[in-house]
Amino acid sequence: MIYILLEAVRNWLFEYNLYRFVGVLDQLQFRALAAAGLSFALVLVLGKPTIRWLRRMKIGDSGESDSPLIAEHARAKANVPTMGGVLIVGAILVSTLLLADIRQFYIQLGLIVVVWLAALGGADDWLKLTASRRGIGSRQGLYAWEKLIFQLGIGVLAGWFLYNQGQSAEDLRHVLNLPFQKTYESAQGGISEGLIYLPKAVFIVLACMMIAGMSNAVNISDGMDGLAAGTSAAVLVGAFILCFIAGQQGLAQFLLVPHVPYAEELAVLAGATAGASLGFLWWNCSPASVFMGDTGALALGGVLGYIAVVVRQEIVVLLMSGVFLIEIGSVALQVGYFKLTGGKRLFKIAPYHHNLHNRGWPEQQVVARFWLISVLLVVLGLISLKLR
Repeated sequence: MIYILLEAVRNWLFEYNLYRFVGVLDQLQFRALAAAGLSFALVLVLGKPTIRWLRRMKIGDSGESDSPLIAEHARAKANVPTMGGVLIVGAILVSTLLLADIRQFYIQLGLIVVVWLAALGGADDWLKLTASRRGIGSRQGLYAWEKLIFQLGIGVLAGWFLYNQGQSAEDLRHVLNLPFQKTYESAQGGISEGLIYLPKAVFIVLACMMIAGMSNAVNISDGMDGLAAGTSAAVLVGAFILCFIAGQQGLAQFLLVPHVPYAEELAVLAGATAGASLGFLWWNCSPASVFMGDTGALALGGVLGYIAVVVRQEIVVLLMSGVFLIEIGSVALQVGYFKLTGGKRLFKIAPYHHNLHNRGWPEQQVVARFWLISVLLVVLGLISLKLR
């Protein structure tokens, strides 16, 4: 909104020699970094009153589980409120609306993804928060199939509208960007031969898998103080850089990766989301004062998946998100093995962070090492852009 206001009064500012005081807002890099700083500050300032309100409403989950370790872990944190994701989502929305060019389609659709998944997670968290108030037999959150339907739904809608942004079947916005593949013949241009252009149905399925899959992966990782928030912040910094690369033709051609017109504006959304995650970490680091719950986790994962699809860097983002993939993969393998073997378990406990905890790793050690792994994976993902 501020950027649109600047455009509206630009001539007046030049006439009265005032543009020099606000001209920095024309620089996308400044607006993206400012969005990160603003969202961080919002979460920091609003943290205490929001946590007090959540405590008054009711406290977090019951901690019921067939695993004694997980049950004990949850009971030890029973007085910590959940649904703190309202802080993250609120900061993302305010910062992006103020500092992004909200006339851009990618920003509009990105905000829809955030709100959709936050509302879905919020409904789940609210049912959990108020279950005891509503009495015995009340629902403890949404069913898994209910959440999956809405996650896949936003994936289909996002995929449909993103594909339609391409002007032809062989638009680079439809390309399957494989590792080590040159999109351009050289930094001077010339589209490479042999690129794979995705048909609409396949593109939509891929978008669905990325948005719904990343949404669930972050949600499953939200089981220890600071784990999901810190890891998300690291990956979002990588996504922030990918938005700049994809959106600037000269830079995209230099690195031989797909150029996606106007994708650079998504750096504001990525910056706001990274800042909100870091701000939330202030309240969520051990010992946590609040948990993000599904409200925050579903939205964070959805943003990562959405950005990956827009900038055509799904594989790089998946590499950066290796910790999240390990977490959701451990659960998938555990459930599949349990069903195939009639009750046997591949891991003693899943997701994998609880398995490490069960083997004697202190919670803070698991979290810190997962952060370090995530930072390393982000660096490797960015390095891979140069290996063409």
